[in-house]
Amino acid sequence: MAVQDNERPDKILQRRNFLKLVGAGATGIALLSVTGCNKDDSPPDDMGGKGFYFGSGDIAILNYAYALEQLEAAFYIEMIKNPYSNISEWEKTLFTDIRDHEIAHREFFKKALGDKAIDSLEFDFSKVNFSSRENVLATAKVFEDLGVSAYNGAGWLIANGDYLLLAGKIVSVEARHAALVRDLIDNGSFADSEVIDSNGLDVANSPTKVLQAAAPFIKSKVDVSDLPTY
Repeated sequence: MAVQDNERPDKILQRRNFLKLVGAGATGIALLSVTGCNKDDSPPDDMGGKGFYFGSGDIAILNYAYALEQLEAAFYIEMIKNPYSNISEWEKTLFTDIRDHEIAHREFFKKALGDKAIDSLEFDFSKVNFSSRENVLATAKVFEDLGVSAYNGAGWLIANGDYLLLAGKIVSVEARHAALVRDLIDNGSFADSEVIDSNGLDVANSPTKVLQAAAPFIKSKVDVSDLPTY
């Protein structure tokens, strides 16, 4: 059921016991450099024009978040289906929890958007070596850091306060994932200068920058021509 004007999205989350899924933490090792942005940036060529139309305004921002949650969910589903060599039961349990969180995020946005939701996207993980712990963790770090910076960067573009509240709840979970993955790679790196600035604040990136970084993994053509950015 789509979000209605008289029904706060955060109450929908409560009904679905969404907050019970809040789990462990953070990510590490960057495959992509996602920093800063300038006003001249534009989405990659294959992410404009005809394709899955994100819409405009808050709907476009929600579809943007939905697309990123689809990406993360697809990655962790594949990872758990084909775990890397010699994965410990502890790490498999941690990543199973993260997979379930990302699926919950994905399904929440799909339900909230209703008939305004984009279709399920296709992804390309051909460059990810799922048998390698190092490569899988590095990719997980990229996706989690990217997700946190995406929510941070899109927050001020959201007009509806209820949607902003939801984004805040979800980004806190993504930050926990990011911290966990980072510490699995390099213990103590969960809040280093790569993701925390000199003011003690998380990195924020514009939708344009985030989509540029995510583009190599997205096979489907999407139309983000009316997506708010800066």
